[in-house]
Amino acid sequence: MEYDFIIVGSGLYGATCAQRLTEFGKKCLIIERREHVAGNAYTEEVEGIHVHVYGPHIFHTNNEDVWKYVNRFAAFNSFINSPLANYKGSIYNLPFNMNTFTQMWGAITPQKAQERIEQDRRAEFVEEPQNLEQMAINLVGREIFEILIRGYTEKQWGRKSTDLPASIITRLPIRFTYDNNYYNSKYQGIPIGGYTAMVKKMLDGIDILVSTDYLANKAYFDKLAKHIIFTGPIDEYFRHCYGSLKYRSVHFETEIIDSEKFQEVAVVNYTDIETPFTRIIEHKHFEPGNQPKTVISREFSREWTLDSEPFYPIEDKHNTGLYKQYAKLAAQEKNVSFGGRLGAYRYFDMDEAIEMALNHANDLLAV
Repeated sequence: MEYDFIIVGSGLYGATCAQRLTEFGKKCLIIERREHVAGNAYTEEVEGIHVHVYGPHIFHTNNEDVWKYVNRFAAFNSFINSPLANYKGSIYNLPFNMNTFTQMWGAITPQKAQERIEQDRRAEFVEEPQNLEQMAINLVGREIFEILIRGYTEKQWGRKSTDLPASIITRLPIRFTYDNNYYNSKYQGIPIGGYTAMVKKMLDGIDILVSTDYLANKAYFDKLAKHIIFTGPIDEYFRHCYGSLKYRSVHFETEIIDSEKFQEVAVVNYTDIETPFTRIIEHKHFEPGNQPKTVISREFSREWTLDSEPFYPIEDKHNTGLYKQYAKLAAQEKNVSFGGRLGAYRYFDMDEAIEMALNHANDLLAV
């Protein structure tokens, strides 16, 4: 055997596993189906701007060990995510905070905002909410739901809010301060030079095959390594023997604009149902510069098909049960382990993916 480990997939989970295992003397090979490394965190340079090709990725964490780890491979700027919501031409701050409540109702004190939200909640409160709409109204009331939640959510999931389970939205962040920082995390930022450069540094000296399908040549690759770490779709590994797990997919329309700036923040959500896209991303804001042009991406949510990119697992009762069946098969595999968003059929923030990958690699090293 030529390798101790083959890691299938070069996203943050796979790259972290490969880096840690190599650091402790193991020989690794990464097999990547796409033509580039870094998975959905991939960035490419356009007009001198690092474009987040698969949507905005803002690194944030409270885990000091993870923060120290990623800073080994990149210097991070101090970017703070402060998105806006555009509802039929009216602009609101996100997350829901005193700026939002002042914009909506003219409420300038926390007491006034709390009273208004409580009044709206009580008007339609349901003891046992049966769907997302009822749950959201229980949490923040009808007006906030209609302006800032309904349209965006229905576009994102492609279903009416009354047809979505209440479990999708078990809590909504509400702040009674004038703070537009979307995350509460202690450490936040964007790697200077882009995520692709960071991942390439993580993988320095490690053998990599891109534009290569592991499953199409599984028998051959399995002979090359003692252990396989698979970070692709778990159901695809097992040839969809129980059926396909479902996802929401995302489509981006990216445009170069002959102007220094298009919008005042990196992300603007369009929360009305009539606008076909969910948000506009202006990539220059992630790493501000004096480039004469700017690049924007309109993000469209759509139904996933087998030939499209899986983004968000649909963790409803059916798919959760289906995943458990595949997880049982995975537990029976010899010399194969699964991880990452697609391998675990669960959405992870970047810091969570890295923490889990470090733990995974450490467990393998301990064997």
